[in-house]
Amino acid sequence: MSELFVLGVNYWPRRKAMYWWSNFEADEVREEFDVIASIGMNVVRLFLLWDDWQPESTSVSSERLRDFGTVCDIAAERGLQLDVTFFTGHMSGPNWSPRWLLDKDAPAPSPFMRQVLSEGKVVDSSYRNMFHDEEALAASRLLLRTVVSEYKDHDAIWMWNLGNEPDLFAWPHSAQAGQQWVREMRSLIREVDPVHDVTCGLHSANLLMDNGLNVDKVFAETDVAVMHGYPMYVDFARHPLDPDFMPYYCALTSALSGKPTLAEEWGGCTAPDGRDSEVWEWVTYKGVQRKQFMASETALAEHIEAVLPKLVEVGSTGAMLWCYADYIEALWDRPPCDPDGAKHERHFGLVRPDGSLKPHAEVIRKFAETKPTVQPAKRTVTLDVTPDEYYQDPLHHARRLYEDYIARYEQENA
Repeated sequence: MSELFVLGVNYWPRRKAMYWWSNFEADEVREEFDVIASIGMNVVRLFLLWDDWQPESTSVSSERLRDFGTVCDIAAERGLQLDVTFFTGHMSGPNWSPRWLLDKDAPAPSPFMRQVLSEGKVVDSSYRNMFHDEEALAASRLLLRTVVSEYKDHDAIWMWNLGNEPDLFAWPHSAQAGQQWVREMRSLIREVDPVHDVTCGLHSANLLMDNGLNVDKVFAETDVAVMHGYPMYVDFARHPLDPDFMPYYCALTSALSGKPTLAEEWGGCTAPDGRDSEVWEWVTYKGVQRKQFMASETALAEHIEAVLPKLVEVGSTGAMLWCYADYIEALWDRPPCDPDGAKHERHFGLVRPDGSLKPHAEVIRKFAETKPTVQPAKRTVTLDVTPDEYYQDPLHHARRLYEDYIARYEQENA
């Protein structure tokens, strides 16, 4: 029997965003999971916001464990399964640090320090490096053991995930150190749960720079390879809605890792109020000039429709959109949606702030009705360098390999 092509979505509630766990409401989850299931999706990716789940490094919140059990029950009742993401960490612009990890005197854990939040508030502080700090490592082991032990046998569990773009939160000191961390955390899960797959939510930066979490080394340690990517953020994409870009990223990840790749996060944000495609420009809280392409709802729907079959064509195992919802206006003065933050995150959803469906939700529904299955890759990336050679100049190689990928496609279809 052919493997089902996964259709899923990354989830934060439209009324709560990242403030969900600290203001948990089961009825809200029931309402929104009903919508997800009605579209034909079968997997929901959840994020265990680290500060909410471990307010102390030596314990895991019993309230969060209980609420997560409720979410699992709600998902199972609707035939949904969960991609459970630990150590969040980085999310939608800011970095949400556990309060016990904060340290004003700590060296920056990443060259690209972002706005830091803890206990739901912006803080003026650095924090220690989660990949090397002993307290963080002990807390990580405790969180994994506790959650996996409690819920490994629940029907809703689909996959365990070791992070959301973790290099945006901290860099391991080397690619070897990053690989060792993934190996340890995956092995710990395996000791408790020998059944469910483990992955780590890598993204575009892990293909374009050596940040200690290289695709070949990370996915050598996991059961599943995944990738997150958006053409509007990468200068060698042909245009902001380049339909070949995310399929290429999956093909490149597969070439580096030797594994089929799940498109775990992709999509785009839309111009509000039914407007045509436009470009927003604003200055962020750090005084950085920001530019963001906002697609019309129709243009994004056409983009999603074009990309889905191309993902099947490269042998991808599934497609999970970012994200479930546009956030309600009451959240627009709080990170990440505040005016000098990542305000485009207000409009990244399958549903609008009032809960109504955008056109690309119907695209997903129609695609789901075809019951797509995972196919052998018809389009591939052929590496002419070793992974180690690739990471000596990854941006150069990613760019030229994309040019070759497009040229071969155009030649085949001339």
